[in-house]
Amino acid sequence: MARKRQARTGRNPLSYRERSYRSRTAAAGLTISRVRLRETDLQILATTDVHRLAGELVARCRLQIETYIGHHRDFARSLAPLPDDELAPPIIRQMLAAGALAGVGPMAAVAGAIAEFVGRGLLEAGQKEVIVENGGDVFLLRTRPCTIGVFAGRSSLSNRVGVHLPAEAMPLGICTSSGTVGHSLSLGQADSVTVIAATAAVADAFATRLGNEAGRGEKAEAAIGRVLAVAKTMPAIRGVLAIHGETMGAYGDIELYPLS
Repeated sequence: MARKRQARTGRNPLSYRERSYRSRTAAAGLTISRVRLRETDLQILATTDVHRLAGELVARCRLQIETYIGHHRDFARSLAPLPDDELAPPIIRQMLAAGALAGVGPMAAVAGAIAEFVGRGLLEAGQKEVIVENGGDVFLLRTRPCTIGVFAGRSSLSNRVGVHLPAEAMPLGICTSSGTVGHSLSLGQADSVTVIAATAAVADAFATRLGNEAGRGEKAEAAIGRVLAVAKTMPAIRGVLAIHGETMGAYGDIELYPLS
């Protein structure tokens, strides 16, 4: 898994960056499809090739988000939760709800929301298993256990620890935020904060929130301790893993697995 962007300001919240960590992905019996539309870049593992349908789904959800932003500028700019909009498309309402749960702006959930929109669309079209990764934010449903590796920048723990996910826990979202990797605004300093939640939008929003809790200038132990202390107050989170330098901490229903 890779870094992800944090709460957004004037930068393009759908901006593209090269995903070099994808070279470590194992297909595990699934077919890999890549979908890129303007700034959005997804890697998808599914039962069959889904490039064409996934491209249509990406176009559809991007159009909904971009159209809404065109009429509601605060949606893209706010770093604080916004109220629900009963007239908004479902993906917008999911982002608003996720932001409200986590105490962040709705765009903190955009990558996870897009991943889940595409993933659920593929499942509705007949795919039996699917993993959709969008810049480190993942929606997945598998019929067997799987392990998601965690990229944590320059930390010696980067790509050396994975999160093991049992089949019975899926579908779910697992999303990672970083204060040291990537180009977007972060208020924290952790190399990675990975969150497991029932949906990818919620996991994305909480990864941003908890990443912001790792205060700059704090020692690693104190920063991670703060992240985990806040996580314990958030029942929407199933599990969290925080990495800062050589220090790692975890909370909740999360099983770690060493990677070679």
